[in-house]
Amino acid sequence: MTTDTPADRPLALPDGRPVPHLSGDERAMLESWLDFHRATLALKCAGLDDAQVRVPSAEPSALTLLGLVQHLAEVERNWFQRVTAGLGVPPLFEDPTGYALDPGRGLDEALGIWRREIARGRELCAGLPLDHVGRVAEGPVPGMEVSLRWVLIHMIEEYARHNGHADLLRERIDGVTGA
Repeated sequence: MTTDTPADRPLALPDGRPVPHLSGDERAMLESWLDFHRATLALKCAGLDDAQVRVPSAEPSALTLLGLVQHLAEVERNWFQRVTAGLGVPPLFEDPTGYALDPGRGLDEALGIWRREIARGRELCAGLPLDHVGRVAEGPVPGMEVSLRWVLIHMIEEYARHNGHADLLRERIDGVTGA
């Protein structure tokens, strides 16, 4: 028989986001910080409708929360499937950056795509050591080798930067700030 004590469960903030590991195994710390930032993006979209997530930030930018979700789905696909696993997967959206909006794709669909990309990336990286080396296939530095450790750090940075954008977008939409 197992017991479920508070120490056995991951800690969560009052808003439901997981508290990143503050000590311990490097891999667990990196993955927990990435999960925290992923949860922050989802929180920024929570309670909004399709029209609200299409509200742009400020002129001249056309950046939207929906565009950020799509972009980060593409980023997940690129770094975990293409670079780390070496798969030749196509872009998810017509605009390979993910920022362009399709009138027929709403938030629920975009979040579903994003969550599937996260799950696939986790699956592909589960057995890989942090020193596993992948190769950048395209872009400004084709052929550059990067470790899974570097990819995880880069993904934390990518989400942290875009979550700052998401925070400003959310404040513009309905005044909600923080987190």
